[in-house]
Amino acid sequence: MPDRLAHARSREIETEQERLSLLYDRLDGMRDYARNRLKTVLLDTGGTPQARSERESFTQLYSEDLSKYDAAEHGLCFGRIDLDGETPETRYIGRLGILDEDNDYEPLLLDWRAPLARPFYLATTANPEDVTRRRHIRSRNRAVTAINDEFLDLDTARREGATGSDDGVGGESALLTALNAARTGHMNDIVETIQSEQDAIIRSEHKSVLVVQGGPGTGKTAVALHRAAYLLYTYRQQLAKSGVLIIGPNATFLDYIGQVLPSLGETGVLLSTIGDLYPGVKAVREDTLRAGEVKGSLRMIEVLKQAVRDRQAVPSTPVELTFDGYPMRLDRKIATRARGRARSSRRPHNLARPIFASSVIEALTEQIAATMGADLSGGKSLLSQADLTEISDEMRADPHVQAAISNLWPILSPQDVLADLLADPAALDRAASSLSAEERAELVRSDDGTFSAADAPLLDELAELLGVDDSEERERARRRWRAQLAEAQDALDILTGSAPQDIEDELDPEILMAYDLIDASQLAQRQQFGTRQTTAERAAGDRTWTYGHVIIDEAQELSEMAWRMVMRRIPNRWITVVGDVAQTGDPAGTSSWQDVLEPYVAKRWKRTELSVNYRTPAEIMAIAADVLKAIDPSAEAPRSVRETGNVPRAHQVSADKLRDEVAKLVEEQQGPGTSAVLAPAALIEQLTPLAGESVSVLTTHDAKGLEFDRVYLVEPQEVIAESPRGLNDLYVALTRATQHLAVVHSEPLPEVLSALA
Repeated sequence: MPDRLAHARSREIETEQERLSLLYDRLDGMRDYARNRLKTVLLDTGGTPQARSERESFTQLYSEDLSKYDAAEHGLCFGRIDLDGETPETRYIGRLGILDEDNDYEPLLLDWRAPLARPFYLATTANPEDVTRRRHIRSRNRAVTAINDEFLDLDTARREGATGSDDGVGGESALLTALNAARTGHMNDIVETIQSEQDAIIRSEHKSVLVVQGGPGTGKTAVALHRAAYLLYTYRQQLAKSGVLIIGPNATFLDYIGQVLPSLGETGVLLSTIGDLYPGVKAVREDTLRAGEVKGSLRMIEVLKQAVRDRQAVPSTPVELTFDGYPMRLDRKIATRARGRARSSRRPHNLARPIFASSVIEALTEQIAATMGADLSGGKSLLSQADLTEISDEMRADPHVQAAISNLWPILSPQDVLADLLADPAALDRAASSLSAEERAELVRSDDGTFSAADAPLLDELAELLGVDDSEERERARRRWRAQLAEAQDALDILTGSAPQDIEDELDPEILMAYDLIDASQLAQRQQFGTRQTTAERAAGDRTWTYGHVIIDEAQELSEMAWRMVMRRIPNRWITVVGDVAQTGDPAGTSSWQDVLEPYVAKRWKRTELSVNYRTPAEIMAIAADVLKAIDPSAEAPRSVRETGNVPRAHQVSADKLRDEVAKLVEEQQGPGTSAVLAPAALIEQLTPLAGESVSVLTTHDAKGLEFDRVYLVEPQEVIAESPRGLNDLYVALTRATQHLAVVHSEPLPEVLSALA
């Protein structure tokens, strides 16, 4: 009997190999077609502006196709379902869709995101959805290495000599194989093992804010990334133009997840941290926890408004100027009236400056008119309105007048305003009287031209308060266009030999000339060249870009000011929020989704929950659950789906032996996969020499969202003590491991870890 079953399994693998080989042949054909079409498009040059635009579109299309085909090379087909409905059929599930061009374009392979593929993830013995068998197909390179069948119909199972599974977890064998595999330092997709509660969130049709609350290891990040891929597949036309933004907690995390979307066939997504979301600024400065908390508060809005108003000055003593030999005085009264007019326009600072300047120049023109009139006629002005307009225009171009206006109402950039404010205690005292003296002292710093992650939302707020006066740039663009137009007309005149009337006298009127086919405007347009950028590249450089969808991972870490920054980029409020309020480590973060979301979407947000822990073994979760109870007695820890037999251990040593003990444990437990030493910030420098190719040394903050095979947690009591939300940080640190957890300490263990003792 075993031989017969083994022979039958071997035949089944051969059958699947034939199918897989056919699919790869079709994939190769699709790749060759896209490559040849791209080569043809790139070799084509010239043409009308429309032709050039079409070439750019085709270039992007074929380039994206090639990226998609390359990404599908590994694990092209990973599943199959047999259905026994009115029309029995077999469907193969994979990373992209492939059609049979020789058979009326019947599907050979279904994209995992297609509606017809959904029973692969949802069918259970209780609700089989006509599925009799679900097969997981594992392959390496282009060869089938194993198959795993789950029978949802007992009659089919008996015919095949197998027993049905009634545990409701689709593809349990494939799932556990994936969970027990060694980590590589980069996140893998879960497209082969998506579970039903995850699938419901990935395909949710909710069009406002969808909150995905889930404890450690529940697959929140994987669900968010697969949701991005699903939405791009389902709403391709809408999202291809506006793009999808994914916000993560730190650069390490973004690097960790960076390969998931390409492996799912999507490359047009912008990944960013909050600190890097403001164009042209990289967050490299480190704030203290207290400074970050203050900067994240909504109280900073009034501070920034006042900082801008402080730059709108009036002179304490009159400014003496001359124009065409005549004296002028820009005094407090003139400046105050001009400032009032500019402020009452309610325009942003830079856009209100022309109003301020016009009011000042109007007053100065009146002074000149009175002086010149007195000189000319003994008191009665003989200047016409045209004369006054000419004086105003000349005064507007006078560098001394403009310098005086700029001193009172300068053109400001967000970077300059924020840097000047934080480097000047007196300016902070004036602008931030609503903050305590201790809070203001935390914000003071030297100006070295760098900014922190908490500064980015402040820069974004200042950009709204200041506005961008691009009138000079528009005028330069108009001048460039007029010059191009003149050059094009000169070229046409040269081509035609002389003026058109001369040609009409000398040549047959039936002969077409250059000016019969194209005019100067069309010729000038052909000389305008631009650089081709993807949607993500254009969006990254444009602060005012609005996205079609935004996904925020570790969203509990966002401050109130950061939420304002994000909401400006998604006016349609179609957002997927992923996080766990029990893991909030940033003092400026949140402990309530309702508090941060309802000011923007009222009641139009929906909460979903992931309850199954796929990453953290039950042995480790039992320790972490005690910490969770201390954070929130009403919270329930997610249920772990597996045990490893590896019981977490505590190792107490003297402080001077701390590093040696960690090094010994790392050496003893070397093996496939990755390891992490998680420690308080004060100990990172001491432990950094332990870092290597597969060993990371990180603070808890930097480890957010990551996972490792082995975790060595150092001095948990210090982890708790270094932050107002130290228990949350400890909870995060304990739940990063997929296999082994060891705690190394010289100080006594915190009470919440008494189970380790």
